[in-house]
Amino acid sequence: MEQLTYTLTLRVYGKEKVIGPGMAELLEKIDALKSIRKATADMGMAYSKAWRILKNAEDSLGFALLSLTTGGKGGGGAQLTQEGRDFLDAYRRFEREVGEQAERIFERIFEQ
Repeated sequence: MEQLTYTLTLRVYGKEKVIGPGMAELLEKIDALKSIRKATADMGMAYSKAWRILKNAEDSLGFALLSLTTGGKGGGGAQLTQEGRDFLDAYRRFEREVGEQAERIFERIFEQ
């Protein structure tokens, strides 16, 4: 028998989807690049889509994920709020722990 594999994708919902792999990547890129526009360009994501999913997530969560600086001489920017950073860290921790459990279960059930 060929070696079996699986894919596990975790999404967290409030009123709507709040975070999944794509949103987590977007938040990490915004944090690294300090710019929504640069993050979306790097991901090949429409800027308008990023704004929509960020707004929906913040509405569901009840707190801001990002702190924004408007443009001007030095240009604008974005960074994660402390609540945003804590939420992203919690999602990544949840993803890692569920993945570890899933791997053990998969190996036991499929005798890998």
